Amino acid sequence: MTSCREPKELEYRDFKNLSSEKLGFSSSTFKIDLVYYNPNNFGLQLKRTDLDIFIDSNYLGHTAQDYQINIPKRGEFTLPLSIEVDMKNAYKNAIPALFGKEVLVRVVGKVKLGKANVYKNFNVNYEGKQKFSF
Repeated sequence: MTSCREPKELEYRDFKNLSSEKLGFSSSTFKIDLVYYNPNNFGLQLKRTDLDIFIDSNYLGHTAQDYQINIPKRGEFTLPLSIEVDMKNAYKNAIPALFGKEVLVRVVGKVKLGKANVYKNFNVNYEGKQKFSF
């Protein structure tokens, strides 16, 4: 009976390990680890992410990645993201916001989650305050 139940939404907990992978004038790639909690009584598998990231309502970048991450039941897990950033837009809008005390981070898009090789797309629409320290 529980295997047919719709999974509860994953809960965002924290971010870690913000680092630059490739720096350029027109585009750059940053890596970040997002920590999530699975409130479900069953494990899941993450297959794909397709997300847009905004900082204080300004577009920062996009990430689209294929994964094979096993998500434990009622446990935390780490989602490593590689974000392609449009630097022209970031210089103008998002980077100045990162040097403030707290910024509004918004992540929208889709993730593909499943169990036993049966996958479904779920919408992501996270918004919350985040402190960045450089």
